[in-house]
Order: sequence, then C-alpha cells, then structure tokens
Amino acid sequence: MYILGIESSCDETAAAVVEDGRILRSNVISSSVKEQALYGGVVPEIASRRHIEAVSAVACRALADAGLRANDLGAVAVTFAPGLIGAVLVGVNFAKGLAYAAGKPLVPVHHLRGHIAANYLTHPDLAPPFLCLVASGGHSHIVQVEGYCRFKVLGRTVDDAAGEAFDKVARTLGLPYPGGPSVAQAAKTGDAKAYRLPVPKVEGRYNVSFSGLKTAVINEVHNAAQRGEEIRVADMAASFQERIAQILAKKLLAAAADTGAKTVALAGGVAANGRLRQLVNDGAQKLGARVVLPELKFCGDNAAMIAAQGYYEYMDGNIAALDLNGLPTLGIDYR
Repeated sequence: MYILGIESSCDETAAAVVEDGRILRSNVISSSVKEQALYGGVVPEIASRRHIEAVSAVACRALADAGLRANDLGAVAVTFAPGLIGAVLVGVNFAKGLAYAAGKPLVPVHHLRGHIAANYLTHPDLAPPFLCLVASGGHSHIVQVEGYCRFKVLGRTVDDAAGEAFDKVARTLGLPYPGGPSVAQAAKTGDAKAYRLPVPKVEGRYNVSFSGLKTAVINEVHNAAQRGEEIRVADMAASFQERIAQILAKKLLAAAADTGAKTVALAGGVAANGRLRQLVNDGAQKLGARVVLPELKFCGDNAAMIAAQGYYEYMDGNIAALDLNGLPTLGIDYR
C-alpha cells in the first residue's frame, strides 16, 4: 500500500510516498529555515505563508518522483498535532482536500509518533516493543513503544526541550540558527571540559530539565562580558553539548536498564547529534541492548516518517473524517 504523507508542523513543507510503512518511494522537502535564520528562530506567520506557497508543488513532486497518481494511493496521511497551529492547519486542510478529491482515506498522524517511525525506514526489521528517546526543538520524551500505535511516556522535559536549549545557547554564542548543527560544528574544535556546567535536578527518575543549563551558559557569557573577557565559543559549545548529551543518554539508559529493554532507539532532530549517538551506543552495548539510529536525513522534520506511521495508523483503523482539525498540543499516548 502506498501512503502519501504531508508534514507542515514547523518550517519544513514536506511530502513523501512510503510503501507498506517501510519502503521509501519519494521524499520532498521545501524548507524556510534560511529565511527563519534571519530572525534567529521560527516566525510562525512566515512559516505558515511559506507552507501555503509550497504545499501543492511539494505533494505533486512527491507523487511524480514515486511514479504515481493520487488514484494509486491507499491513503493520505498528515501531521495533525502537535506543532505551530497555523502551520499545521495548512497541511491538514491540503490533505483533506486531496483525500476528498481522490476518494482516499484521511489518516491523522501525531508528529512525535512520526519521528519514532523514521526508524522503520532505516531499519526494516525493527518492530515494537522498544524504548525510544524523542528529542527535538519542541519535545524531549523517553517513550516506551509498546506497539505501532501504543505508546507510554516514561519521562519528559519539565521545561525547555533539548533542541530549544541548543537554539538559545547558539544564539547566545553568536552561532547561526538552527542551533543543534551549529553548536555541534563549533564543538568539534572545543574542549568539553573547559567549562563546568551544572546538571539540573528534577523530580522523576526519567524526567529532564534544560532551562537551568541554558541559563548557566547565558550567565557565563554575560559575566565574561562584564569582566571584559571573551568566551571561548568552541570550548563552551563543546562543554554544553557534552552536558546535554550526557543528561539525555543517562536518562534513556537508566530507563532501558530498569525496563529491561532489548532495543533502544533515538528519534527527532537532536538524534542527529554525534556525541549523543556515541554515548547511547556505548551505554546500550554495556546493557546488552540493540541500538537503533535513524538515518540523518530522517532526523529532522520530514514527510517520510509521517507516511510510515500513517501506514500503521491506517492498519489500526485510525481514519479521520473531513472535519479533522489541527491541534497545537497533544500527548503521544492519546487514544
């Protein structure tokens, strides 16, 4: 079965065709990230306008690249939550119109479920149950994947998401948006032990907190400026990256040890971070657990992951009516 996925929850307008939830047939992304970088982050109104301009062409290109027409599809899947509501609504309304015109089922997909499903494209043999850390610009969750459409949240951020912290620290250090890649690039020549950054305390064994860590970097930069000193950007980037990667890896591996997970996975934009991947891989091997990592091209927002998860939502009977609405927030464990 061919599923066309539509993704527009942030600043990527994307469409992709996936066969049977595992085989990628096309993957098209139109990003406004360069324009957003002018403002140091995503401007929701600009993102929504760019989605409106791009969504039709992106969907047509995805079908053409797959050698298909709309009539060949089994269903149309779309991100309906969570995300920037104006941006989400562009994708939802386009998908509703396409599904109606083609006479195909409309499948609503949760954005974080999609990130997890990106691993099915990289690892065709992967099947639940497994444990997954989903870390991105807006989310940081440790999720027990009990089934393709059954999820249990074991831990989450109590304030800033990991990706959000990367963006704010990058801005403080004068590095370009998006923060994750720019901090990682700067960290390559830095000393991860140069600055002693705190480990935020938080209630809940698997919960994380990054607000205090972000503030510690900002204070260090401001204090240095007041003393007439310059922050060593590469060293601070390396120190921050090391701390945040250690926090995420430690929490994920603790959950894996406690639950006896045989497979540990990463998902989301922060899953592209090389240091985090290394720490999780090394720790999981000590636990005797398999490590599953998505291809880098599937870490950021894309529609292939939406189409992949859309297949399993469809098989689970999760079909939406044409009054489907977009939602800015919704737990991954909704039923």
